Amino acid sequence: MPVFNWVALKPSQIDGTVFTELNDEKVLQELDMSDFEEQFKTKAQGPALDISALKVKATQKAPSKVTLMESNRAKNLAITLRKGGRSIQDICTAIETYDQQALSLDFLELLLRFLPTEYERTLIGKFEREQQPPEELSDEDQFMIRFSKIPRLAERMNVMIFLGNFNDTAQLLMPQLNAIIAASMSLKSSSKLRNILEIVLAFGNYMNSSKRGAAYGFRLQSLDALLEMKSTDRKQTLLHYLVRVITEKYPELTGFHTELHFLDKAGSVSLDSVLQDVRSLQQGMELTRKEFMRQDDSPVLKEFLKANSEVMEKLQADSKTAKEAYESAVEYFGENPKNSPPTTFFPMFMRFIRAYKKAEQDIELWKKQEAAAKEAESSPNGSEDQLDTKSPIQKAKRQQMDMIAELKKKQMVKEPLIYEGKDGAIEDIISALKTVPFTARTGKRSSRLFCDASFNEESPL
Repeated sequence: MPVFNWVALKPSQIDGTVFTELNDEKVLQELDMSDFEEQFKTKAQGPALDISALKVKATQKAPSKVTLMESNRAKNLAITLRKGGRSIQDICTAIETYDQQALSLDFLELLLRFLPTEYERTLIGKFEREQQPPEELSDEDQFMIRFSKIPRLAERMNVMIFLGNFNDTAQLLMPQLNAIIAASMSLKSSSKLRNILEIVLAFGNYMNSSKRGAAYGFRLQSLDALLEMKSTDRKQTLLHYLVRVITEKYPELTGFHTELHFLDKAGSVSLDSVLQDVRSLQQGMELTRKEFMRQDDSPVLKEFLKANSEVMEKLQADSKTAKEAYESAVEYFGENPKNSPPTTFFPMFMRFIRAYKKAEQDIELWKKQEAAAKEAESSPNGSEDQLDTKSPIQKAKRQQMDMIAELKKKQMVKEPLIYEGKDGAIEDIISALKTVPFTARTGKRSSRLFCDASFNEESPL
């Protein structure tokens, strides 16, 4: 007979379904299947099969183990347990004693996804009440039964993960909080920065006096516009001019950026995320204290709380200081803390500092170029001496330019083209020109004479 491609249920999957109420053997006894076999037989039809014998064999081959978990979940748990590389008893004992040396942090985070559900706990309770032999269960189900017996399992797992992550997280958060505090306080306390902003405000009001009213302040993003405003000759920006003024009139302000600290580091900090991480650490610390109060005989928890309680208190204090210092600095410069995170606020000052330094370099370069030009104009001989010290390539180029200039100079002077013969031929030609009369009809002298047009102009009529 051909094979009927259906999806068969396992014997363990039909409990409580409609198939437990069906009797297919009765149907086969009532029907004559010979006609069916004739209609659907294959070319290599063998003898008729005994359906009852097949079902008995299938029952014998089918696994008799009871399952307490959904199949995909059981497969994933089996993979996770293999990664742990330890026995069921070792894993559960390590969790009960908070042994972080026995279980890695990655394994604990994976295992946290397999906390027993309420349905699984119900099946476990039913299995134990029926006093069925544990050998009928798979390794994953046996682990789940032992796993579910650990008191306050979820709390223990979360505490172990917290203990493993605390030091790394604290070391990551502290520098970020310190950067926010230092950058905010340095901005607010910098007197040089205030004076420079005062100069910018003065120039802005002067430029807008004829079209707009006087402004009492400006948004920090306006500092970027100093690079966009250019002079009439388009050779410098407004920032270049301000730097010149500050250098000449207020030289004490030139190093204003030395009063500002950690702007680059603070500009990369997400303060909201850092504060949330600190709150999460505090919640983990409180959970650890509760667990220790429930079982104060745990040396692991006792040692951890003793070593890290002060660290947690400092993190809380620094997070509060960072939040207050940052909000105070943002409001001090006329911005809104809700709309200006550190990743936006501090980079505005960083861009201004970079542009200011670049303008200083440009001005210094222009001064050197102007000085060199003036020196070249005032001492041409000195410039020639300087050329002698240049490289051979520059000397050769200079010589080539001199040669071209000399050739052009010669071309500008029209020299008479006189072809000198032998034995005083030139004197003979000049004598002939003076004696042979000019022919008006042709405008030429005798064809036997050769001379330049310049002689024609100078010859007497």
